[in-house]
Amino acid sequence: MAASRPRSNHPSTALVGVDVRILHTADWHVGKVLKGRSRLDEHDAVLADIVRVASDEDVDLVLVAGDIFDSSAPTPDAQRLVMRTLLDLQRDGRQVVLEAGNHDNPRQLDVFRPVLGELGITVVGMPLRPEDGGQLELRTRSGETARLAILPFISQRTAISAGEAITRTAAETNRDYADNIKAMVGVLTGGFEKAGAVNLLMTHATLVGGQTGGGERDSHIFEYAVPATTFPSLLHYGALGHLHRRQSIPGPAPLHYSGAPLQIDFGEAENTNVVVIVDVTEDSPAVTRDHEIRGGRRLRTVTATLEELATQNFADDEWLRVVVREKPRAGLSDDVRELVPGALEVRVDPEFLGSTTSTAPRRNTNRSPIELFGEYLEVEGRGDADALTRRFAALLDEVQQGTVA
Repeated sequence: MAASRPRSNHPSTALVGVDVRILHTADWHVGKVLKGRSRLDEHDAVLADIVRVASDEDVDLVLVAGDIFDSSAPTPDAQRLVMRTLLDLQRDGRQVVLEAGNHDNPRQLDVFRPVLGELGITVVGMPLRPEDGGQLELRTRSGETARLAILPFISQRTAISAGEAITRTAAETNRDYADNIKAMVGVLTGGFEKAGAVNLLMTHATLVGGQTGGGERDSHIFEYAVPATTFPSLLHYGALGHLHRRQSIPGPAPLHYSGAPLQIDFGEAENTNVVVIVDVTEDSPAVTRDHEIRGGRRLRTVTATLEELATQNFADDEWLRVVVREKPRAGLSDDVRELVPGALEVRVDPEFLGSTTSTAPRRNTNRSPIELFGEYLEVEGRGDADALTRRFAALLDEVQQGTVA
């Protein structure tokens, strides 16, 4: 291994003999629209802060573990922001690697692969064999070596044949899915037993025991989990994406979710928004530090009467979901928004709905197809609504990504 360079910017936390310093991030969801409100300005600030941290921490390698975009058909503005950020991240010779998540269009990402590759930015959309780019050997600016296995999001439809999905039980197909992912990981980490490098893996997946952050899509959380034993003990660090809550997963190797650097929806109000800085050597365990990312507005739910709302002060840097404790009436939402300019969503407390509750689904152009479908099933009284909604979400993803014939 090459001699480590000093890192005087963080002498109190840097390891003696640090070989590789990594910035791990994931789940940007650029292009996210929340209740009809674009969040591109927030993403602009958040991604600029990630670039600043990469520079201040003098990282060698940036890993972006999937869900770069919120949609498989991102807007031109969202694409421009991501491309500018990637170019900014690779300044000073640091290397950047990103992979597709379940929200991304893997084929679209692969279109950028040749051009960005010339700039030191590696893009992996569709899964690749090790010799085709599924395993990289990276040299840092000071000559250190890291091996990186890359496994983008793999849907159950991709990992399990149609015949298996129809003829086997859900438990059997889930087990087969986990076994197939483990086999892929085994191939991608081939050669990791050799000395002379730091062994890394990046994937976008749900691990058994992981806690959801609140903004993930259910169909890709509950039916696609793999155990931590999927990953070999030869790994020095596993960079995970998909779950929006910052957490580590107990296993044979250090496995970490960085979480999302921006609260994606109101279910994530309690999440912290960070990137993970990883210091790792070939001969010592990875040491991680969370670095707070600023620029995104906080999301909060407030429950109150109109009178109570009138007496409260609300910060300018937060978006609110207001549950109003008043009987429903025409103009109620407008009255709430006049008192609370940051209210993106207004609901009536169920306690005050009573007999006025309509049996028809609400008409709201800001609600997603998945929300509308789930609401329809609820009105119909379907006992299997959760399972049907997850199936609908999976089919919707496949249609949007062009994987349905």
